[in-house]
Amino acid sequence: MAWSLRRERTDKVPKEARDALSLGRGERLLTWGRDDTTGAVVVASNHRLYAVSPDGEVVLDRPWHLVDAGSWSHDAFLLTVTWVDRQRPAQWVLKEATLLPETLRERVQASVVIAQKLDLGERRSARVVIRQDLASGELVEQVVLGRGVRPGDPGVGEATGAALADLREQVGLA
Repeated sequence: MAWSLRRERTDKVPKEARDALSLGRGERLLTWGRDDTTGAVVVASNHRLYAVSPDGEVVLDRPWHLVDAGSWSHDAFLLTVTWVDRQRPAQWVLKEATLLPETLRERVQASVVIAQKLDLGERRSARVVIRQDLASGELVEQVVLGRGVRPGDPGVGEATGAALADLREQVGLA
């Protein structure tokens, strides 16, 4: 039998996780999965990504515009989420069917208004992004530096500043 990411619509977020979450105005739960390693329930809403421990403690509560990227390893059933602020990536083993990988991709893409990749020379890069906080509608500017790039490196501040100014102009913020 083929492994499917589909979950029946009647499969609701477990009560212990639902009860632990304080949803914001207009926020609704989209999908969830249970981490086979810790037993945590990982929940995606239209505004945020959550993880709730088996004892009902919210151990992760981050808005989508702070998610840099996600990757899904089908072989290991491993969902990895990286953050714009370079905090340690979150990882969950999700062996049961879930729509979390697709939902993560869709929500991250929904938060991106405009982005530009910068070549900083010598195999160094950065991205400048204007994203939307999906809960408030506020636009947020982000500079995501590539591996080995530091904010104080020569030319980095100038290049990212100029690119952000260009993006601001394109979205009518300048």
